[in-house]
Formats: sequence, structure tokens, C-alpha cells
Amino acid sequence: MEHAELTIEVTRKPTEAVVTASGEIDGGTVHRLSEAVEGILVDAPPRIVLDLDGVTFCDSQGLGTLVTLSQKARMMQSVLVITNVGKYLTRVLDVTGLRQVLLIS
Repeated sequence: MEHAELTIEVTRKPTEAVVTASGEIDGGTVHRLSEAVEGILVDAPPRIVLDLDGVTFCDSQGLGTLVTLSQKARMMQSVLVITNVGKYLTRVLDVTGLRQVLLIS
């Protein structure tokens, strides 16, 4: 089975890192998102921004990964902020109740 692409771009500044994701976050691509954020957490800035403007799909594994990464960031005294959540993902977060768990701006 072929998985859609997920592209990830990381921009670091002293006080924050921005992770821009485009494509689909699913079982075949979550490891790439995890690796990108966990790499930042090695030397964690106070804030990590996860920009999901280009994300077209996110399955249950993707949602679980967002929660896990948020918890890992908190353990490293950092905060994971999710931005540019599209209508599709907003609806999924509402239905699953995760909108109350994740920090979304």
C-alpha cells in the first residue's frame, strides 16, 4: 500500500522552533513527524509551533502522535502549539474531544 507524502520543514529560532507539515499524517508518515519534533526536544526551546496549514488528512495514529508529542514537549519544559488547523482537522479534533487536550491557536 502506498502512502501519501508528508513533507516537514523545521525552522529554529532561540525561543521557538516551527515545524511546518504538508500532506497526510497517517500510519505511514507519523514516524517522520515524531522524529522531527523529538529532534527539536533534544535541545528544547520554550515553544514549538506545529504549523498544519498544508495537512490534508490525519488518521487516528496521527492524532495520537499529536497528543504524545504535546506530552513529550511538556516533559521537556516546552509547549507544543498547533497552528493553522484547517476545517477538516478542526472537525476531527472536535469529534474526538482532542481540541480540549491540545493547545491550538
